[in-house]
Amino acid sequence: MSPTKGQIYVISAPSGTGKTSLVKALLERNVAAQVCVSHTTRKIRPGEADGLNYFFVSLKMFQEMLADKQFVESAEVFGYHYGTSKQEVNRILSSGRHIILEIDWQGALQVKAAMPESQLIFILPPSLAALRERLINRNQDDHDTVERRLTGAMEEIKQHPHFNFLLINNIFETTLQALEQILFADGSSYELNRQLTHLGPLINQLLQEPGNSP
Repeated sequence: MSPTKGQIYVISAPSGTGKTSLVKALLERNVAAQVCVSHTTRKIRPGEADGLNYFFVSLKMFQEMLADKQFVESAEVFGYHYGTSKQEVNRILSSGRHIILEIDWQGALQVKAAMPESQLIFILPPSLAALRERLINRNQDDHDTVERRLTGAMEEIKQHPHFNFLLINNIFETTLQALEQILFADGSSYELNRQLTHLGPLINQLLQEPGNSP
């Protein structure tokens, strides 16, 4: 008997919300889900392996794949191209595993347009102050970059109506359990319309908070 086909889940959140840590923990605890290896035109780095970290391809090949509509989503970042191929997505889904794509809201909408059955999950920070603190504490960005990320976060939060599920990453373990509920059980309590009944005020507060306060 062939395995039950998996589902594709897209997880988006403002930078610093904790989505990468959540996805990592989710995959460590659940073998029935995996990430999809993307194609990229950037050069391979020491310690990386083709087909494991990325599928490293030439710009010509990437453009041919793009023209042939072989990607469910693609983007250009710092001069390099990245894309998630339909072939790789279908291969994983056919194995019965769920796919997790950790991409921004624009990529999420591309995936939804290409694969309408996809489920989109948006994760909110508990506040912009908490988000600023997380961005500062990870010591990856200077002050101006942190503030730009906060301004960008407000724009990203405005896109939440396009998503199927809505979460808040206030307590890590609680959010992780909610993600597991959505992927592997009955996640209906986290559906957008139901969540807006009590997260609506938080969203309004996030969108009204000044992004450049001291």
